[in-house]
This record gives sequence, C-alpha cells and structure tokens, in this order.
Amino acid sequence: MATMRAVQVSKAGGPLELVERDLPEPGEGEVRVRVQACGVCHSDMFAKEGLMGEATPFPIIPGHEVVGLIDEVGPGVSGSWSPGDRVGVGWFGGACYHCERCRRGDFITCRNGRIPGITFDGGYAEAVVVPADALARVPDELSAEDAAPLLCAGVAAFHGLRSSPVRPGDRVAVVGVGGLGHLAIQFAVKMGCEVVAISRGPEKAELVCRLGAHHYIDSQARDAGEALAELGGADVVVATTTSGSAVASTVAGLAPRGQVVVLGAAETPIELNALNLIGPATSVAGHPSGSSQDSEDTMRFCRITGVRPMVETMPLEKAAEAYDRMMSNDARFRMVLTTVQ
Repeated sequence: MATMRAVQVSKAGGPLELVERDLPEPGEGEVRVRVQACGVCHSDMFAKEGLMGEATPFPIIPGHEVVGLIDEVGPGVSGSWSPGDRVGVGWFGGACYHCERCRRGDFITCRNGRIPGITFDGGYAEAVVVPADALARVPDELSAEDAAPLLCAGVAAFHGLRSSPVRPGDRVAVVGVGGLGHLAIQFAVKMGCEVVAISRGPEKAELVCRLGAHHYIDSQARDAGEALAELGGADVVVATTTSGSAVASTVAGLAPRGQVVVLGAAETPIELNALNLIGPATSVAGHPSGSSQDSEDTMRFCRITGVRPMVETMPLEKAAEAYDRMMSNDARFRMVLTTVQ
C-alpha cells in the first residue's frame, strides 16, 4: 500500500511526531487532497492537548488550514470537483445538513459539524481526505502559503466583519495585532472603514500604519476605551486578543449601538460593566469561522484587494518547531508548513 509522511499526536499532550502513514482512501462523498501547504493555527492546541475530549480520536494529524490539489475523487461526489482542482479546507470540515441549525442554513454552527485536524485527520501531512462539501476553490493569484491562513484566521476576520453592523465609513477598532488582528486591520481598511489598532506598547505603531490603520492606541500608555471615546467611539470592535481585560476595556469606547465582535479565544474572563451595555444599547457577540463558501469569498476579496497574511514557512518535518514558534508568539504572524509534491 502507498504511504505518506505525516505529523501526528499519539495521545493528549503528546509530542508532534513525524511518521509514515498509509495513504488514506476517499470514501462516499469525500476527496483526497495532496497537500501543498498547511497553516499552523493556535486552535491546533485543541487537538494536541486533547481539549475536545472524546471528539478527538488519537492518534490525530492536526491542521485545518489546508491548501492543495485534488488527486482522487470518491464515489458520490458531484461533477463540480475533479482531480487537479486547486482547493482549500478550513475550520469548516462539513455539516450534517439535518440538525436544526443546518435546516436553518447556518452550517458553521452545525451540531454535528466536523473539524479537520481536530475531529478527523488534518493537513500536517502529504495528503488528507475530506468531505467534498468542505472544499473551497483557491484562486490562481494566491500562493498556497498565502491562501492557507485565510481558511481559518482570514475567514474568521473577514466574515466576522461583514456579518457585523459595520458599513463603509464606520470606525472599526481592532484589539490585538497578531495572526488574526493583522488581517482584520487590512480587511477593515479595504472595506472603507476608519481603522483604529489597539495593542500593548509603542513598537506596533509603525506596523499598523503600514497595514493601513489610521490610528494606533497603546493600551499600556492609556485606557483603550477612553481613547476610543475621544475619537468619537467605535461602531465595531474586532477582538482578536487573548486578554479578556483588554477586550472589556474597549466596551466603554463603543459608539451607541456599537458591537464588540469576539474572534479570539480570551484566556481570561471578559468582565463587563452592564451600564456600558444598557445605556448606549451596545452588544458583545461571538463569531465562529465560516463555511467553505465564506472561505471562497474571503480569498476572492483578497485576490481583488491585495490583502495578504504575513507568513513564515517551514517544511513539514519541522512541524514541532513551527508549532512552538506559533505558541510562543515568536512568528510574524502565521506559521505555514509546506510539502514537496
């Protein structure tokens, strides 16, 4: 039987190990993709540390920002997908289409939704088998390395913004200038918004200016909410930071009926003053990633506008090192694994 190289975690909390695996065969409604690039996302820790409990089968191959070429189509797949097609697979790994959420057309919140690299083997490998409904077409104008992070970080930021109340000309604040934040800044700018970037320390000021932000608030130097209020208030705050207190501080800087859109998983509680919500009728909303169609929309927007992620690449065999760089925030800003096909 043909084999492939893959990087797996054999048990919860175990190391990332380079192994030889049997080449997987696509089943009913599935395709096999030869992987060209796979992003290393902070959410990969859900698989590595076993944080999803029994939902993650071990050993597991992580990775849910996958770009490659279809090389085999399983039975029952519609004629819209063929070998050689350039495709991507993100956090959305397919829906059941019969639960209440799916019947309402909200596939990303499917109660039985699957996630590559977390509920089934993902893209830290030379090949991956995925449901055909999880596929997104990748434009020729995007390199595999640039497209991969758009399938999770990119679609979360883009779809989160367009699903919010924001309109061209509105003031948008982005809290956190990292893997999600640096993309959210670019998207908001290209959507015609006045963009305020918020981070700790003065060293990010030059970077956010290059990304197109109109203002920078150093949250170490002053209260972010007060600074936002002085600018006239933010119509939307995009929260990408892992600090709950940093998110909470911006609520006082919302304009009336403004909204905080939470994209990043805060590691500390977001504690809010109810009066900051009630009087000005503001709100805080969580936002998941997006469907395969949302990923296509994200990549199309990037093709049209020139938005690109800042990436650092490493070969598949250095997945453990890439993961460590991502977790330690040493990368600027997205780590991407590449394979030689």
